[in-house]
Amino acid sequence: MDPTFNGDVHLGWRLRGAILQRTSGLRRATGSVVTPKGYGPPGSVPPTLPTMAADDERLVGEPVPGWTPPPRPGPEPMVGRVCTVEPLDVGPHAGALFAANRHDAAGANWTYLPYGPFDRLEDYVDWMRTGCGGDDPMFHAVVDHHLGPVGVASYLRIAPEAGSIEVGHINYSPLLQRRRAGTEAMYLMMRRAFDLGYRRYEWKCDALNEPSRRAAERLGFTFEGVFRQAAVVKGRNRDTAWYSILDSEWPAIRSEFERWLDPANFDGNGAQRSPLRTRPG
Repeated sequence: MDPTFNGDVHLGWRLRGAILQRTSGLRRATGSVVTPKGYGPPGSVPPTLPTMAADDERLVGEPVPGWTPPPRPGPEPMVGRVCTVEPLDVGPHAGALFAANRHDAAGANWTYLPYGPFDRLEDYVDWMRTGCGGDDPMFHAVVDHHLGPVGVASYLRIAPEAGSIEVGHINYSPLLQRRRAGTEAMYLMMRRAFDLGYRRYEWKCDALNEPSRRAAERLGFTFEGVFRQAAVVKGRNRDTAWYSILDSEWPAIRSEFERWLDPANFDGNGAQRSPLRTRPG
């Protein structure tokens, strides 16, 4: 057996330096610490990481004191200044959403989704009834306070035991794209997840979906990498790009969302006075 690897709990000496230089939030089983060389960008202050006892090479994560899995999101509407995010319901939402989606005449919004486009209202209603009524994914409608239902988003891969939750199945009609309500809807969904106690909020998309990747970065998500050949969607390969926001990052991101969403940041025509800046610099 290769002495550098034994299952998923033993790391050999040959890997030790690379791991200490690249990994944060780790603690040795012994609890002692060391500051590694070559960690982070030039000029940065390296984190303090645990040392390795000669007889114990195991890496373990930082303790999470008092950890209790959060509850699953409930059905209560999330009400903002310019939109409400509420559980998707055929009766009040299907017709208006279908009409809003028709503004995307080329059907471009459906390119990276595993379903659609829908040419008939009956087909759209059937999809909603058969695919959107569960608790994971947990579909929501984005209801603009002036225009009505104009978009869809969901919570999915809800894992309270890990404190992880994802936002996805995002389909903003042209009536919602590049509008304040679209950003506020994402803020409201993030806020609920972190208020409930989730530690990790995920965004995943087709690695070729440049608009989705730009949106993730604008909203404050950190790119984590690409899972190659992660799925087959509509007969095509999909490599999946992963993004996340952590609970430790949320307070600063939340503060920037609230600054941007303040009515004082918009002129009489609804144009922003300053852009959303969720990332340093």
